[in-house]
Amino acid sequence: MATENGHVEAVSQDRFPDYRRSVALKYVSRGLGVLFSYAPHIAAVPLACFGGLELLNLWNQGELHKLWNVAKQTELTFDLITVVGCISLVVVAVLAYFLLQKRPVYLVDFSVYRAPDSWTATFSRFLVGSRQCGKFSDESLEFQEKILMRSGLGQNTYLPPAVATIPPCPTMQRAREEFEVVCFTAIDDLLKKTGVKPKEIGILVINCSLFNPTPSLCAMVINHFKMRSNIISYNLSGMGCSASPISIDLARQMLQLYPNKYALVVSTENITQNWYFGNNRSMLMPNCLFRCGGAAILLSNRRRDYFRSKYQLMHTVRTHLGANDAAYNCIFQCEDEVGKVGVRLSKELMAVAGEALKVNVTTLGPLVLPFTEQAIFVFNLFLRKVLRRKVKPYIPDFKTAFDHVCIHTGGRAVIDEIEKQLKLRNDMVEPSRATLYRFGNTSSSSIWYVLSYIESVQGGMHRGDRIWQMGFGSGFKCNSAVWKCLRRVRDKHYAWEGFDVQEMRDHLASLPNHHFKKEGAPRPAPQ
Repeated sequence: MATENGHVEAVSQDRFPDYRRSVALKYVSRGLGVLFSYAPHIAAVPLACFGGLELLNLWNQGELHKLWNVAKQTELTFDLITVVGCISLVVVAVLAYFLLQKRPVYLVDFSVYRAPDSWTATFSRFLVGSRQCGKFSDESLEFQEKILMRSGLGQNTYLPPAVATIPPCPTMQRAREEFEVVCFTAIDDLLKKTGVKPKEIGILVINCSLFNPTPSLCAMVINHFKMRSNIISYNLSGMGCSASPISIDLARQMLQLYPNKYALVVSTENITQNWYFGNNRSMLMPNCLFRCGGAAILLSNRRRDYFRSKYQLMHTVRTHLGANDAAYNCIFQCEDEVGKVGVRLSKELMAVAGEALKVNVTTLGPLVLPFTEQAIFVFNLFLRKVLRRKVKPYIPDFKTAFDHVCIHTGGRAVIDEIEKQLKLRNDMVEPSRATLYRFGNTSSSSIWYVLSYIESVQGGMHRGDRIWQMGFGSGFKCNSAVWKCLRRVRDKHYAWEGFDVQEMRDHLASLPNHHFKKEGAPRPAPQ
């Protein structure tokens, strides 16, 4: 999802809606429904404990020994039925516990792609190239320059050669080459880091929204890395910027069905064939924000991988508002009035994003919030909905549920508003701002660049840290993935090598309507 601050007429002037003003009970019930699905699993534990304690009590009182003697000499008594019942209860409870237990899903490691310096798209190179290609009017060039200067992007984002050359060459072959360079490099780096061989991978999931050739992207990866013939592969298209949590969720479901497997997830977007060469302002925004990027993630359900894995997947929550016409149409690929294909952003985008966030957060809350926060929230809801008291809605503090938040870098305004509405600390949001500044909007892979920033620049992760990845995308969708850190993690990702944090902070602080100025907050001290 891409959007901007609303300074230009093509973008909605409406602010990001305050999702906190209304909470639908049906969305709370969804989260509780997921929580209650664990009830049989949880109930098995006290049943086993009850049966075991009862047997222990009979043993301590000598009843089991007496019962055995009686059983040998006389008819069986009621105590024998009790013993048999307790033993059966313990056996059933233990079997239920293990049979209902879900396989763990570990994130062994991941890799994000950094393009060569020859792909660098400085502001001047972007604007000169846009002017020299001869496709844009003077008004469109001025519009793109204005958006670019206020976008929150820095001078070192990347565009593929097919777009940057004069004249542009957005052919199928060049699009394939972009995918191969981005994704093959990321996958190769990941396999080297983990020591996993391509033929050991049993599940492959690739998401790329706008480029879907035949043979598929999965087939390209399988062919290049010579993967096994019985690999289970899925190629997800048209899922937008929120597709990475969808791919993770699909891989999770497959890992529940197939034991002792590795799953490779690849998230990317292709720029070459999806550059807009028209003058419709609502379709020019993606040109200003979207840049090259990709991520490769290795998942495992093998319990022996616990000790070397970085994270464990705890929850995935998916929200789809496609039944609503405004949500369905707010990000739409189509032709403009002269037949040029591009992605149109409607003025309802911010309102739809706020509604999707509300639904997703309300469903996620019961799964992750501490009991005290949930109790206060339910009590507040009871006062307002049942007793009809005029009290201010209570907004749970999600900082009590998460240590790190990876927000999709759809635009500077979106990041600022999510920070404000969820009352996040600036240090929790800075990784997303840094990713937008350094790499631009890399679509679905952006949340992995954010995570790599935390590992590389912000001091890393500690055992037990909880991470929330949040993506927005066409459809309209808001999807979340929640991870738990399994060990101390402080990796130096090549993508962030040489990054100047203070330069980024100075640049963002100089932009108009930046959150530091709007909120009057002090600028953060350098790290």
